Amino acid sequence: MDQLRFDGRVAVVTGAGGGLGKAYALLLASRGAKVVVNDLGSARDGAGKSNAADAVVKEIKDKGGVAVADYNSVVEGEKLIKTAIDNFGRIDILINNAGILRDKSFTKMTEQDWDLIQAVHLKGAFKTTHAAWETFRKQKYGRIVMTSSNAGLFGNFGQANYSAAKLGLVGLANTLAIEGAKYNIKVNTIVPTAASRLTEDILPPEMYEAMKPELIAPVVAYMVHESFNDTGAIIDSTLGFATKAQLFRSNGAPLKKRPSDPVTIESVKENWSKVVDMRGAKHLEKIADVTLELVDKLQEFEERSKLDGDKDSYWTTYDYNAKDLVIYALGVGASVENPTDLKFLYESHENFSPLPSFFILAGMCMEAPIVANAMPPGKFADFTNVLHGEQYIEFVGDFPGTEGVFTTRCYVVDVLDKGSSAVAIVNSEIFQNKQLVCRTQQHIFVLGQGGFGGPRNSKNAIGVANAPKRNPDAVVEQRTAEDQAALYRMSGDLNPLHIDPNVATASGHKKPILHGLASLGFSARHVLARFGGNDSSNVKALKARFVKPVMPGETLVTEMWVEGKRVHFQTKTKETGNTVIAGAYIDFKNVVSAGGSPSAAAPSTASGTLKSDALFAKIQDEVKKNPDKAKTVGGVFLYNITDNGKTVKQWTLDLKSPVVHDGAPKSGKADTTMTIADADLVQIASGALNPQVAYMKGKLKIAGNIMLAQKLGPLLKSDAKL
Repeated sequence: MDQLRFDGRVAVVTGAGGGLGKAYALLLASRGAKVVVNDLGSARDGAGKSNAADAVVKEIKDKGGVAVADYNSVVEGEKLIKTAIDNFGRIDILINNAGILRDKSFTKMTEQDWDLIQAVHLKGAFKTTHAAWETFRKQKYGRIVMTSSNAGLFGNFGQANYSAAKLGLVGLANTLAIEGAKYNIKVNTIVPTAASRLTEDILPPEMYEAMKPELIAPVVAYMVHESFNDTGAIIDSTLGFATKAQLFRSNGAPLKKRPSDPVTIESVKENWSKVVDMRGAKHLEKIADVTLELVDKLQEFEERSKLDGDKDSYWTTYDYNAKDLVIYALGVGASVENPTDLKFLYESHENFSPLPSFFILAGMCMEAPIVANAMPPGKFADFTNVLHGEQYIEFVGDFPGTEGVFTTRCYVVDVLDKGSSAVAIVNSEIFQNKQLVCRTQQHIFVLGQGGFGGPRNSKNAIGVANAPKRNPDAVVEQRTAEDQAALYRMSGDLNPLHIDPNVATASGHKKPILHGLASLGFSARHVLARFGGNDSSNVKALKARFVKPVMPGETLVTEMWVEGKRVHFQTKTKETGNTVIAGAYIDFKNVVSAGGSPSAAAPSTASGTLKSDALFAKIQDEVKKNPDKAKTVGGVFLYNITDNGKTVKQWTLDLKSPVVHDGAPKSGKADTTMTIADADLVQIASGALNPQVAYMKGKLKIAGNIMLAQKLGPLLKSDAKL
């Protein structure tokens, strides 16, 4: 790697007589910078004087470098900058490193203790930076580093004055990063932990020796190099390690149920756990982003309130990726021993897909208090007395992709009185980008909580459908694994009933039982493979009733009956003959018997222009100009271009003919199929994303002849700048 140098640059380093400042000055000078070594030579409390700056200048000169000493206080910052201009005619780099300590508990701290710390740390950085700022603006170049501390980021006993100043420097740097952006002035903050005059009699000797300033100096030197592009960054470094620190905001929560409700102290208390919940927290770059987010959240709150009406809805988010899909598929019995299951298990498969029953999970709302809140007076519901009775899912619009984030609304539509038990009917609506993707319904049996005089039936309930009274059209058997429940738990249902023998025994089972949704997942897979073309997007709806539990290790027998586009099914355990799932069905868009053609339509072409279209247009031109070179590859390549996990366009590179066109191959099939998101392909084309890295991370999926894809790479790089 080429050495990063500072030839022609002038740097001012404050507090450079020892410790970190000295390490910065020596390193910059060794790489060609002319350095102003500023230091009062005082002790850590600011008292006393010495010739520390002269000693550092001598060391730099002895090594062939260029430096001058400056003895001014940083509070007179204009004098430091004048030293640079008078001696070297310019200034390019300013490292605000000078500091003192006046540590005392807050009770004993005097106003002088406070003022001295603010003057040296915060006002000093302001004065030096302000004096250099106009020069930086005129030359449209400047690199500034502020020095903060973990005491500023987290607080520290006995350092109220120091902590306040150090966090103040973060705010100063953040604002100057914004104001300096258009002038190519980069302003960043270092949070160093190193041995120095400030810590020499505080740290144990062995730690003092290990925390050498020389381990942090390269970090700061890179931060002031012309090639450094970040601005407004907070970098924490010690012991040869560096990390970035940021402020994060929780997703927050409304402090009232409806827009017309008042905000009260009690409503704040009621919602406080959501306000401080940092799950899903994110970093925002600008105040404007905060404002926009607040506006978006207000609009979302109002939209949700209109949707909720008078219902007590519970809103949550659910995100998933390829790993979640694979873990789920394994949990419901998919296996590499069955080649048709590979598309559910291998994220780089050309037809990688979620199983349709996976999306039931997004509507579960297991943490929602809505069932307990909906119980009649005197009745209760918690995880000890609830059972999953029935499940329904219906897909609306396009089938979801292989990764995404959902917003889910769930609410109780009815509570039924079944005598000994109550049944809560819970609806869920699952949205992605504010569009309804699917809806679910659960019937939750609440044991021992009936007898309250409520209705036995509901017009809102989606009913089961009994199987025809004839022999089934197909039967599929599959044994569950002894570890099936332990594996399915990884998809989110962590109820100890499915893993803890003691809990299972207390619940009347001889051992932990399999999740009902796991059994349903097995059966749905069987039906999908036998009559759905094994195409998840062919599913319109699924409904099932859970009748009896399944023990891990038992064999599931799925019986199926075809009636139009509906396939009825029920599931038994072979060992006992017990029916465990009844009244179940899957509604398909098209029924496709096993061995028939999949019913999925060819991927549709995006109605809009994709960013990658320009890349393929360039390839078309190059292939027309150099057909002989294209033929040297001699393969047919199909690109599946995706957006939000769904294929939205295809391009074929037929380098046998050679011809390049949008759509699938016009005859035969591709030798190599590559699936990649539009944005990721553009990144690869620009060189921002390495193809091998993209492949290893699952962003680039290759099926067929992988060696041909490697052969294609050099051609695209040389001729199409891809």
